[in-house]
Amino acid sequence: MPPSESQRKQHALEMFEQLPAHYDELGAALSFFQDPRWRRAAVEAVAARPEDRVLDVACGTGLVSKALVERWGCRVVGLDQSAAMLGRAREKVAASTRLAGRIELVEGEAESLPFADAEFDHLTFTYLLRYVDDPAATLRELARVVKPGGRVSSLEFCLPRGIWLPLWRLYTRVGLPALGRIDSRGWFEAGRFLGPSIEGFYRSYPLARQVELWRAAGFGDVKVRRMSLGGGVVIWGTVGG
Repeated sequence: MPPSESQRKQHALEMFEQLPAHYDELGAALSFFQDPRWRRAAVEAVAARPEDRVLDVACGTGLVSKALVERWGCRVVGLDQSAAMLGRAREKVAASTRLAGRIELVEGEAESLPFADAEFDHLTFTYLLRYVDDPAATLRELARVVKPGGRVSSLEFCLPRGIWLPLWRLYTRVGLPALGRIDSRGWFEAGRFLGPSIEGFYRSYPLARQVELWRAAGFGDVKVRRMSLGGGVVIWGTVGG
């Protein structure tokens, strides 16, 4: 693995290692309680059936995996590269008989999924593409494990437009690190990292370019929904559609 790849992955693992204890609560609060709304929109786009099996990539503490079960009654395999985040997800699953019977959690990487071709009916991923070295290749790998006609839905941060962009920059550069520091050093570092990370990603992959990558990876009927003044974006499409 080239040094740039290992550094990117190592940084992500180290950062998330420090966050699971209050990840759900602080993630919601620091997004002005918009993150739960964005996740619901991503889950809604899947439109799974109870008999379906859904892969939730970059599942973190299991928020989307849990929401998929609660909304659609489907079975879910949650995958994440962070053992710490998966540990928090396992606590949630173990605390609920319904979730325990519907959710399986696996440690692994989105760039090289440990699953067969067309193994899943649908797939979700959350806040993923900023952390991989080759978004185009990762999208192709995600498409590989989904049956033709299956839906793939994603959630990512986005950049607001117009007057909201300088306000967003002020909040992400000053507000997020300051508020995160109240909780811990880990959240301070995450808050300081987030704004530049988002802007850097959109310099290389503006929304129009991301849609092109989805289509090139084999997704059809690709749709984009910007939410909360552009602070979040849900993208979804159909494999082979």
